[in-house]
Amino acid sequence: MTEIICLVSESTGKILRALKGEEEVRKGDVCLVESELGGDIAKVIDLRSDVCRAHKGGQGAVKIIRKATDEDVEKFTWLREKEKRAFEFCLQRIKARILPMKLVAVRYFFNEKKGVFFYTADGRIDFRQLVRDLAKELKMRIEMRQIGVRDEAKMIGGLGVCGRALCCFSFMKAFEPVTIQKARKQQIAINPTKISGLCGRLMCCLAFEEESRGRMYIEEESLIED
Repeated sequence: MTEIICLVSESTGKILRALKGEEEVRKGDVCLVESELGGDIAKVIDLRSDVCRAHKGGQGAVKIIRKATDEDVEKFTWLREKEKRAFEFCLQRIKARILPMKLVAVRYFFNEKKGVFFYTADGRIDFRQLVRDLAKELKMRIEMRQIGVRDEAKMIGGLGVCGRALCCFSFMKAFEPVTIQKARKQQIAINPTKISGLCGRLMCCLAFEEESRGRMYIEEESLIED
């Protein structure tokens, strides 16, 4: 049986499900795990929780590369500082070139050979001169990646009207379609200010509520038949 454990990412604060691997780890251990940027630092927070083992076994789980060394932790701290400086420099160049875009975040690859700059914009942006400015200053490959407002909320995070961390930031892996019909089926007053999240789109939890109500309806029908 595939062993799944839970960790929390040091860079994003998100809960990660990971394949345990051969190396023995304990709660509190800091590990180097796979990520789309070549690696991430994460701390083990749970070894036996049913939550960690849920969701179809190892599907969607990352792989633990090894336990992190002091050098790994120092490097990630150093990369976070470099990302902050790159963010400030990019903001300056965006303003200087009067580009209609909003910079959201900067992420460096673990090998320091590439930096990804996430931004939002209403349309297509000619950022060729901006990329030249960044490459000249930062001495690495530059990727400009346009994202939507829901992705922006997922990256930055925040608190929803419920007082908890945004679902997309804390545990959601992918967005599901949310329509106004879901709110109507739940007999919720169609007030945009009350059913919209920080991103300005319909709250993702509307889909969760509909699913919960559907399960309750099936259980009630089953009890009636019995």
